[in-house]
Amino acid sequence: MAFELGKIGVWRPAWTSTPELAAKAEELGYGTWWIGGSPPAELEIVEQLLAATSSLTVATSIVNMWSADATEVARSYHRIEERYPGRFLLGVGIGHPEATQEYQKPYDKIVEYLDQLDAGGVPVRARALAALGPKVLKLSAERTLGALPYLTTPEHTRQARELLGKDALLVAEHKVVLDTDEARARATGREMVKMYLRLRNYTTNLKRLGFTDEDVAGDGSDRLIDALALHGDAEHIAAGLKAHLDAGADHVAIQPLGDDPVPALEALAQLAR
Repeated sequence: MAFELGKIGVWRPAWTSTPELAAKAEELGYGTWWIGGSPPAELEIVEQLLAATSSLTVATSIVNMWSADATEVARSYHRIEERYPGRFLLGVGIGHPEATQEYQKPYDKIVEYLDQLDAGGVPVRARALAALGPKVLKLSAERTLGALPYLTTPEHTRQARELLGKDALLVAEHKVVLDTDEARARATGREMVKMYLRLRNYTTNLKRLGFTDEDVAGDGSDRLIDALALHGDAEHIAAGLKAHLDAGADHVAIQPLGDDPVPALEALAQLAR
């Protein structure tokens, strides 16, 4: 199964992923809409976005393995695939240990969930896996189409590509703030990034990439925020996104921060074409 993801896509939480925005993204030339925020297993929002567009690929980033029953997700996948063949990529992941009291042996849970998707008839080439560390990155290449890292840098992309090999899908998410006022833009980026600095899977990964305890402490150092939430004019942001592609990403999912994503999507649309 070959998906038409394009080089650049749009990442938005489920609660702000509207049919109108998806249609606008398609009009601007973006290839894929990524639905974040752990959408429920029935995946109705996926169908809503597909119905509002004609060629856009819609993907989840991600369905949470703890909150979405794999058997129900498999049924949803088949329903959507029948109605919109070749336009839905199922992204799944383990979520965060701080988010559930059930969170134990996450790697075993991932394997079990992928086994259940196998049993439900979801093709390996129709699903992707949220992955940061080496062990899960390798699993993503073995059991799915590839990896969906989140909150990373081009250096992580380079390392991930080496682990995955040349054939596995690698999608890098990156936050962007279209604002040339450095202090204001950095504050916008920090407001989003700081919540992830309470989650050890992210801080562990960031320290593997060379950031220090001081960088990930509190609400994050300026150096960290600048790396994780690209800000400035469209030309500067585009260069930062292109660095992921140069490092081996097949696709970059941009997450515009701020109240209205449309100006950033319009300014960066040239990258998607």
